[in-house]
Amino acid sequence: MDRVLLGMSGGVDSSAAAIMLMEQGYEVIGATMKLWDPEDEEGQSKCCGDDSILDAKRVCDKLGIPHYTLNLKEEFQKCVINNFIEEYAKANTPNPCIECNKYMKFGYMWEKAKELGCEYIATGHYAKTEYSEKYGRWVLKKSNAGKKDQSYVLWNIPKELIEHVLFPLSDFEDKEQIREIARENNLKVANKPDSEDICFVPDGNYKKFLENNSDIKPKVGNIVTSKGEVLGKHTGLYNYTIGQRKGLGISYKSPLFVIGFNPKKNEVIVGEENELYKKEITIGEINLLLFDEIKEPIKVDVKTRYSSKVAKAMIIQNGDCIKIEFDEPQRALTPGQSAVFYIDDIVVGGGKIL
Repeated sequence: MDRVLLGMSGGVDSSAAAIMLMEQGYEVIGATMKLWDPEDEEGQSKCCGDDSILDAKRVCDKLGIPHYTLNLKEEFQKCVINNFIEEYAKANTPNPCIECNKYMKFGYMWEKAKELGCEYIATGHYAKTEYSEKYGRWVLKKSNAGKKDQSYVLWNIPKELIEHVLFPLSDFEDKEQIREIARENNLKVANKPDSEDICFVPDGNYKKFLENNSDIKPKVGNIVTSKGEVLGKHTGLYNYTIGQRKGLGISYKSPLFVIGFNPKKNEVIVGEENELYKKEITIGEINLLLFDEIKEPIKVDVKTRYSSKVAKAMIIQNGDCIKIEFDEPQRALTPGQSAVFYIDDIVVGGGKIL
């Protein structure tokens, strides 16, 4: 019987995943990562606080499987929180869930899995892994969950790990199906609401988090047009996002949007809506899953945010960077966010927008 270490958040997805893995004949071990203490910030994280750890343990007890709590607070601080702060300090907009997946769930948890003699790790993500005869390797694919598909936030996992990853929820299209599995097994988490906040910013106020946990403080600077015309003052670059229109406190002959930042001059750059659109971008910190390198330009579908629709584009690798040439200009492309490539439903890879 193959042994699998299942990452359990105390929510319904990972709890249902445990049931499905057991039904498929795996020897399941549950693991919950302790990443953040409630006392560190006001409020408590829904996905890694003490209540969630207790919920996960109760589910494991109910199912009769072992449960481990992995204290990874220091690693989480180093790999995820520090990166979050550093990116905002550079006027980028990070996605900490992607860093967490790379370093925590598919990094440190895999190391723990090997210690426990597990052949696989699993999570409650809506994604799919399978062997592709066409490409002669294991691939990461979109799940059948439509808008709930989470392959976008998994592009940064090590490609050699894909064959050791199980996603039991890959074929479900409706969250209610998952909840019904939990109800049939009398699990109290069946109706537990989904967690949508950043786990270490439970109240959703990332600006307050940055001010309380870093050297990032309100620092007044100029709001300027792309031609350098000064229109007003801002209260700190981290308070603004690409595409923002409201709350700028400036007046102009036409609506203006945040189109970029100049950290060296401490400037927020604004422009008219047409200036938000770009047809080419470059990404760095690339991770290719389908190929070892992109030797020739290839046509792909690209997602530039978790909730965005895919866009047709050509990608061209140049060393450690990839240039993306979109068929149609794309709006509000944001440095620090991820661009993820697909061929059909297979994840080619991705990188961070520069």
